[in-house]
Amino acid sequence: MGVEDYWSYFAGEARKSGSPLYGFLAERIGRDERLKALAARARPGQPRANMLLGAVHYLLLSGYHHRLANYYPSLGGSKTVVEGEPFALFVDFVGEHEAELATLIASHTTNTNEVGRSALLHPGFRFLHAQAPAPLALIEIGPSAGLNMLWDHYGVRYWRDGAEVLAIAPKAELVIDCELRGAQLPVLGPTPAVAQRLGLELNPNDLEDVRNRDWLCALVWPEHVERFNRLKAAISLRRKMKLDILGGDALETLMAAIAATPRQATVCIYHTVALYQFSSAMKQSLEDLLTVAGLRRQVFRLGFELAGDMRHLLGLRRYGDGVCEDWILADAQPHGAWMQWLA
Repeated sequence: MGVEDYWSYFAGEARKSGSPLYGFLAERIGRDERLKALAARARPGQPRANMLLGAVHYLLLSGYHHRLANYYPSLGGSKTVVEGEPFALFVDFVGEHEAELATLIASHTTNTNEVGRSALLHPGFRFLHAQAPAPLALIEIGPSAGLNMLWDHYGVRYWRDGAEVLAIAPKAELVIDCELRGAQLPVLGPTPAVAQRLGLELNPNDLEDVRNRDWLCALVWPEHVERFNRLKAAISLRRKMKLDILGGDALETLMAAIAATPRQATVCIYHTVALYQFSSAMKQSLEDLLTVAGLRRQVFRLGFELAGDMRHLLGLRRYGDGVCEDWILADAQPHGAWMQWLA
């Protein structure tokens, strides 16, 4: 995909995902060599559009005053693209803060935490528990700040045609809404006990630093106010909890992490929209490591990732004695806004 095609593609995806502002801006950034060069400062493998737009959002969230904020609902703005020409304001803001933006783009990553995906983890771990009814020893690959490590601390309301059809812990401090599609209901039953939680993260996100909190929020698209507020609530809850997140390359630390899990527990490695940052070789290495681990004890892997047909699928794989068993559990929107249960 060429550079212009990339920005055009991103613009279309932004509009389809409910961000007309980012769609409008991306379309015009794709015709601006200076802005494209600024976005190109992103690290290899980092999405340039998300980095540039996220960096601008970050400075606005940090208190930088500019009329551009009037187009950001996340900042209380109410102007829409059809009411004005925000691109000129965007260019002006970038010009005022180009050095700071360049540093942010070059030094940060899109290690997002979308807690809506916990609406998928709830039935996923229940399905797993039905296959291996023991407390879970959970190891998350790429947890960022670890918000989805707390999946069982969130409640979930599942809706169909505007009516609530299933609720899990509806009185929890944070309750996530998820639309159900298709005829099947997700797996019911009690929440499995968790014997251990561990995160393996290349770039751990310390939420005691307000700059890290603002960066996580800045990666949410400005029109997604419900996601924005849900993220802030999850961050508040997370800061009350102590979680073990080990910094470093997950491929180098995974085997030792598995070996340290309680022997009586069911080991499950899980990840949600994290492996897009893995090369093909890294993905194969992960598969090889889990196959070897499965020779010693049964190991499960629950993943919610982009599939080859551009769908995001929730899948479960069991590794044991050199043999793998697979289940496709659900098709879902990348942020967990809707789910079609398939298992």
